[in-house]
Amino acid sequence: MAKIANKQVICEVLMEAARTDRDVVALCSDSRGSASFTPFADELPEQFVETGIAEQNLVSISAGLAKCGKKPYAASPACFLSTRSYEQCKIDVAYSDTNVKLIGISGGVSYGALGMSHHSAQDIAAMSAVPNMRVYLPSDRLQTELLTKALLEDEKPAYIRVGRNAVEDVYEEGKVPFEMDKATFVTQGSDVAVIACGEMVKPAADAAARLREEGIGVTVVDMYCIKPLDRAAIIKAASGAKAVVTVEEHAPYGGLGSMVSQVVGSECPKRIVNLSLPDAPVITGTSKEVFRHYGLDAEGIVKTIKGIL
Repeated sequence: MAKIANKQVICEVLMEAARTDRDVVALCSDSRGSASFTPFADELPEQFVETGIAEQNLVSISAGLAKCGKKPYAASPACFLSTRSYEQCKIDVAYSDTNVKLIGISGGVSYGALGMSHHSAQDIAAMSAVPNMRVYLPSDRLQTELLTKALLEDEKPAYIRVGRNAVEDVYEEGKVPFEMDKATFVTQGSDVAVIACGEMVKPAADAAARLREEGIGVTVVDMYCIKPLDRAAIIKAASGAKAVVTVEEHAPYGGLGSMVSQVVGSECPKRIVNLSLPDAPVITGTSKEVFRHYGLDAEGIVKTIKGIL
């Protein structure tokens, strides 16, 4: 089981970089606790900006700092960052090509009982639709660490969505096959290809392990890089399978499922099934309860794959 949440890993990596690079700046919208950025604010107060509950200002200030040579990392609940400040993300960050990394915390249904107002089930589609904006959903703390370090090395806009709680490790420490903007093949099989992102990669891997015991081979692809999408990985996975399944903590429109379907349909037509949240306000419950209800856990993925075969 993971010791810490992905968002905490981001803070730790940024703090390490900020101690020697004063241009690294963290910003929050009254969310330093939720973002696990309190240690950053306490240790490096001169490199931390608190905007209060003003997400639009958060993004615009970050863009201004970037134009002054700073390297801003703006953390805010994904539900607000991807909607309330969408115009600022589009114009001040992406269109203006500023070196701003937008960190959407508590993504998907992480906020549980707070309901639709606090769920971000549209952010993959929204952010991916903006030219010049990259979109990443790391699957565990180990991949998050490598992604954050890689993002420190470039000067391009990006949106990174992470959940609220710690998730189980997908990879082993020291053995994370990470390459920037290239999907990772977690397992290999010849029956069904499962392409997942974010917190859905672990249940997909668990489902593959269960099915392997029954003689069913499943390829699991960790598509942490939603944009730029690794088309080659999709084609490779789909070409060697009888069917394709996508799994995402997102609405059924415009997300990973839609993107993968476009590639599969045009390059290697196969039956494809998209597992996602519904096009409706989700039920009230914890993340695990919501996933179980909509078949987004290992058991649900196993059931879907067996149904296909």
